[in-house]
Amino acid sequence: MAADGAQKRKGGPERIAGKAMTGGAAYAAYAPAIHALVVLTIIPLAAALLAAPLAMPLAIPAAAGTVLAQDDAKPAGDGAQPTASEPEEADEAMEGAEGTGDGASGDATGKTAAESDAELPDVITDPEEIPFPARKMRELILTAARSGDIEKLRPYLGYGDDVTMLSLAGYDDDPIAFLRSLSGDPEGHEILAIITEILEVPPVRVESGTGDVLYVWPYFYSYPFDRLTPEQRVQMFRIITHGDYEEMTQFGSYIFYRLGITPEGRWRFFVAGD
Repeated sequence: MAADGAQKRKGGPERIAGKAMTGGAAYAAYAPAIHALVVLTIIPLAAALLAAPLAMPLAIPAAAGTVLAQDDAKPAGDGAQPTASEPEEADEAMEGAEGTGDGASGDATGKTAAESDAELPDVITDPEEIPFPARKMRELILTAARSGDIEKLRPYLGYGDDVTMLSLAGYDDDPIAFLRSLSGDPEGHEILAIITEILEVPPVRVESGTGDVLYVWPYFYSYPFDRLTPEQRVQMFRIITHGDYEEMTQFGSYIFYRLGITPEGRWRFFVAGD
């Protein structure tokens, strides 16, 4: 019995080997067909799948409001995305809309920038915009002031009811004597220098409620201090000091000397204060 069992155990490996040989023979029989299937079908299919992302555009839906750039060399069909030039227009529209809220951005008073700009006085930088009589009177006063002789202003000060206003509170002295009293020196050179500095700054056209028009030097007279540019502040500091500026800021407007001339060429006033 033991010998029979041993014989059976010896026969087991032979049967297994026989089956293995049978499987190897089967693979050898089908190998050419499998190789042909791989070469002719699977490999081309895999290559096509790998090449697909390179040959086909990846269609990703754009988010709402997004502008996509498109190659300008390719014509856009119906419903095509905007070209590269259109994002620039969109950027400009966005820049114009930034900070506008419901309509347009406003300042602390609730006024828009356009409304605030519209309220700024019309600074006259071109002398030709001033009527000739007013322009001529300005030249006459400026020439007299530059001469250093205060008496040369007398012909332009008027007389009687048409005398030039030199003080908001009025005065009883001779006009030239009163101008000398305003100056820090007895000859009146300081006040002449102030007149010169004022007339060398652009004026502003001012219209009263009754329709009367005046050309007033300097334009700071009716220009908001908080809207002055750095260049304009430099112009102003030719006439006043920074200390004067701080006081006027608290007051709310320019209250130093200003000079007004009518369109007809009458020297209407030269005053300071409020």
